[in-house]
Amino acid sequence: MDKEIIERIFARRSFGIKPGLATTRALLAVMGNPEKDIRTVHVAGTNGKGSVCALIASVLGYTGIKAGLYTSPHLVRLNERFSINGKDIGDEELHPLLEEVEQAALQVERNGGGVPTFFECMTALAMEWFKRRGVNLVVAETGMGGRLDSTNVLSPLVCVITRIGLDHTMYLGNTIAAIAGEKAGIIKEGVPVVCADMPDAARAVVERVAAERNAPIVIVRDAVGVRRVSGNVRGQKVAVASASDDYGSFTMKLAASYQIENIATAVAALETLGRVLGIDFGRKPLVKGLSDAEWPGRFQCVGENPDVLIDGAHNPDGAEALMKALHDAKCGRKIKFVVAQSSDKDSDGFFRTIAPVCGALWTVPMKNPRMAKPGALAEIAQHCGIRRVVACATLSEGLEAAKSEAIEDGAKGLVVVCGSLFLVGEILETLSGAKPGFTTGSY
Repeated sequence: MDKEIIERIFARRSFGIKPGLATTRALLAVMGNPEKDIRTVHVAGTNGKGSVCALIASVLGYTGIKAGLYTSPHLVRLNERFSINGKDIGDEELHPLLEEVEQAALQVERNGGGVPTFFECMTALAMEWFKRRGVNLVVAETGMGGRLDSTNVLSPLVCVITRIGLDHTMYLGNTIAAIAGEKAGIIKEGVPVVCADMPDAARAVVERVAAERNAPIVIVRDAVGVRRVSGNVRGQKVAVASASDDYGSFTMKLAASYQIENIATAVAALETLGRVLGIDFGRKPLVKGLSDAEWPGRFQCVGENPDVLIDGAHNPDGAEALMKALHDAKCGRKIKFVVAQSSDKDSDGFFRTIAPVCGALWTVPMKNPRMAKPGALAEIAQHCGIRRVVACATLSEGLEAAKSEAIEDGAKGLVVVCGSLFLVGEILETLSGAKPGFTTGSY
């Protein structure tokens, strides 16, 4: 029965993405509006929003606050989307809640309130679980946009907008300014908004919307400084200081240099939240929380001899951040890449970005109906200047070939698996030995 309910909920992905809040509100109303009892930090953006959420939630857990975390997509198990103080929801709580949410969704449909999608059901489930567990504060990540994202029914204490780039253009617009307008839709009247480093055109939109809604704005680069002291593919040492405190230097599990920007954003958000709540979280919890924070699938080393690095970079902006992280970790210029992508991504821009450090590339399939065919990806990669490209019939074929060649490079040998979080999830699923039927892929 447990497997059946998961499959039915996942079947709601076939309803597609339907921007708008009416159906979400109808679903939550049937469930008794649990979101009205939830205080939140609401995070939107194109790149880095998941990492920022994880960093904030990790710190809150060390302050004594019962902190919930709602993110997407999951990489291996659905449970990953919902956690409290670092512990994911257990099957014994998740499965009954899935049943309840499904029944509520069916009632909404009978009442003519629309057809709740998978993501709308997940948002409602998250709010109901957090309410039942007496969570003090929830860090919630938007799914795709902001203005019409189902999480925008929340009433946050602080809003956060991370770096904005071109992605999901079919839904959000094909310019930086248009996408920024959608992301800035989470800004609420009088609620402080933390604005990460981003293109000028995007920041101008965020500042305009904040002014229109009388929302105090914190520009991260003016509020917090983070410097990378040292690091490799397994961790990094950083020094953090803000206008109000010097947190010193410490080592973090998050190894990518692109996390520097996310660390600064998280610290700015936490300090802003502290002012809203009238609480000084303290230096020790902040340092401990940042040090221990984990965010799987983002510049994560999952093997050695050779090192195998997995990263969720899937668009040109993400690829640029990945390239800088590889450079800062002194990974060389003969890296072996294993790549799969969804067919709606800017593969040309992605491959042109990684081409300078790509010694060889294996394109592979993944368990996603929207995947681009390996042969088609290989042609694009070759057109972008990557000389050695092999289209593979399976992920294992590409991964083993890449590892074999990386071993020949000796101590500098490195395999990077990237291009899609779906692909990252498959790698982690294989490593974890997760039970079939309880994974069902990312979303």
